[in-house]
Amino acid sequence: MKRISIIGAGPGGLTCARILQRHGIAVTVYDRDPSRDARNQGGTLDLHADDGQVALREAGLLDEFLRLSRPEGQEMREYAITGDLREHHLPEEGELFKPEIDRGVLRDLLLDSLEPGTVRWGHALAATDGRTLRFKDRTTVETDLVIGADGAFSRVRPVVSPATPRYTGVSFLEAWFDDVENRHPELAALVGQGGAHAADGVRGLFAQRNGGGHIRVYIIRKEPAGITGLSTDAVRAGLLDEFAGWSPSLRRLVTDNDGPYVDRPIHALPVPHTWAHHPGVTLLGDAAHLMPPLGVGVNLAMLDASDLALALAGATTLDEGVRAYEDVMFPRSAEIAKMLDGRAEDLLAAPE
Repeated sequence: MKRISIIGAGPGGLTCARILQRHGIAVTVYDRDPSRDARNQGGTLDLHADDGQVALREAGLLDEFLRLSRPEGQEMREYAITGDLREHHLPEEGELFKPEIDRGVLRDLLLDSLEPGTVRWGHALAATDGRTLRFKDRTTVETDLVIGADGAFSRVRPVVSPATPRYTGVSFLEAWFDDVENRHPELAALVGQGGAHAADGVRGLFAQRNGGGHIRVYIIRKEPAGITGLSTDAVRAGLLDEFAGWSPSLRRLVTDNDGPYVDRPIHALPVPHTWAHHPGVTLLGDAAHLMPPLGVGVNLAMLDASDLALALAGATTLDEGVRAYEDVMFPRSAEIAKMLDGRAEDLLAAPE
């Protein structure tokens, strides 16, 4: 039996594992987290009917996803910095093109669909040559195929490519708001059930309704000085100065958060990012084609995962399956990456 190893228990890695198992192919997923509940999985995702949902259909999980998702999360509001509402999209009854789901809920759906013991927690990869996996606890595992689904700073990528992510010049500060209907009712009304965006050409914000009464706000800034070593109060004071010209209601999305800010600089891989075929190794998702966060990342990762699993299931050898997958993935990701190259600054563009 061939040994297939996936590095990373994110949506891409877990989708690939699920579809492989549906086709009777054994697979093991290795993840650095000590357990499935070791950390918060982040905000909400919109899974598109023409990619993310395609993958979930192949995984046999589409109906359950639609049951768990939030179609109302497709609502979108665009504000001027004066606080005036410029555009407002309300989803129609039955609209399911890109319903929202919290990352943690999606991850649980995928994890619970796998055979017991599929995911080996507490296995942080240190390095691999494509045949031997060397983990940070000094254990090793031999494998016939390693699939790098381990994100922007993949430990698998160096086997096939010298490329490293570069900073785009745009950074997010993430702010959290909890129990918003009771603790932040005005902001809950401002954001609605989906997302709200405002920008002035230099800075911007995107507020996103999550499940469970939470809102996450991403404060978008170009080439910021950074917040390393600054207290929450110091960061907040600086943001009040930066957003001084904005309406009081929008400034509250920047400064009334519950807890600290989290700095998230935006990186991207060179465009296009490809590699010469390397037997026994391939990549999917951000490990293969990291792009600015403009709504395609998780959807493309899950479509990669589906294509790879189906190619392996239909091939006579692992190498044949990997080649078939890469023949599809390279041109698709190159086309999308070229379209999004340099577009991180679009998030700062003021509405017309």
